[in-house]
Amino acid sequence: MRIKPEEFEKLFMEAVDEGLKSLGESGRHMVFYHLERSYSIKRQDIPKKPEAFAEGLKKIFGEGATVLEKIIIKKLYSKLGLKYENQKDYALADYIRDLETKKEARNNNEHSDSRDLSLDSPPPELKANQQRSFFWEI
Repeated sequence: MRIKPEEFEKLFMEAVDEGLKSLGESGRHMVFYHLERSYSIKRQDIPKKPEAFAEGLKKIFGEGATVLEKIIIKKLYSKLGLKYENQKDYALADYIRDLETKKEARNNNEHSDSRDLSLDSPPPELKANQQRSFFWEI
């Protein structure tokens, strides 16, 4: 399955919504309201500004924001069909950057490799091992 930037943003926002719902529906709305009013971070801008979003969460929740970030990242990885692996000292923006880096590497490989790199049809060596890899999931 290919993931276009707008699809990734949609999945990311779904993960944010679901992660913040751990605070309850009114808590989720309160966070979005506070982010926009106090920190000028609009809900629709969150996928384009994950660092600002994470900073806003930290200002609201202090170190407790780390828990919300992990919930959001785990939900995002699940939506992308990826296995989440905790990285020491990683924050939400670091995970997003890693996903973008991996996606760029996959795109570069598609342009430089003469094989059919359709994500719906992984190469035989991956089919044989039934491996799940970021490059074939997004």
